[in-house]
Amino acid sequence: MTKDKEIKIKLVKSGIGRMQKHKLCIKGLGFKKLNQTVTVVDTPSNRGMINKISDMLEIMEK
Repeated sequence: MTKDKEIKIKLVKSGIGRMQKHKLCIKGLGFKKLNQTVTVVDTPSNRGMINKISDMLEIMEK
């Protein structure tokens, strides 16, 4: 088994007043509340969501 690379990200800005697509990216990455930290697998789809809402996130590479 190969170990997939993971990225640790933290939501630092609220999704209130954002476009629906941005809110769906927040939900898709697994965030439930502000200042929550989640670990996601480094896949092209997750990278795309992270890039779309990069101004709202703090990225802590693992």
